[in-house]
Amino acid sequence: MTETKTDPRIIRTRKLIMDSFIDLSSKKEFKDITVKDITTAAMINRTTFYYHFEDIYDLLEKALSEVLLINLNYDYYKHDTLNEDVFVRIFFAITNFQKSLSTRCHRGYEETISRIIREQLEIIFYKMLHQQHSLEEDEPLRMTAVVLSWGIFGASVEWRRNREKVTPENYIKSVIPYILSGIARSKT
Repeated sequence: MTETKTDPRIIRTRKLIMDSFIDLSSKKEFKDITVKDITTAAMINRTTFYYHFEDIYDLLEKALSEVLLINLNYDYYKHDTLNEDVFVRIFFAITNFQKSLSTRCHRGYEETISRIIREQLEIIFYKMLHQQHSLEEDEPLRMTAVVLSWGIFGASVEWRRNREKVTPENYIKSVIPYILSGIARSKT
């Protein structure tokens, strides 16, 4: 099976569109950003925009997903198992991602941001759980990944509300023993 390479021009153009969108989002609310604004900032035409993205909502989702994955550095986790260090790193990445967005983004992003964070966490947790428990049934692993993703996301929201009181690392470290006691169950 041969692997096809993506043309570097396509990658650069896609990045240019995303960067232009992120730059515009620091200046305007999402609801006020138009495809014309993005194409003007990126110095491309509408056809090029629509070659890469279905619409502005597709661009929003893909840009935020990409930024989140960069923050999470998924390559670092894909061969790891769920342990205290991994939970701390993931929680720290999520809280940093949310802090960085709060200065650029406005209320219109909140639901999309929370969905993207939960979906990306679910994928990461599922893959890590599957590595640790590859012989077990798939559905319980998927459900555990869902519970962990919602839990970590919910904890990050709660931390944000009270961030002056404790660092993200200390906040999550206080609950990790309880999380891990459920994950590291005996194999029978």
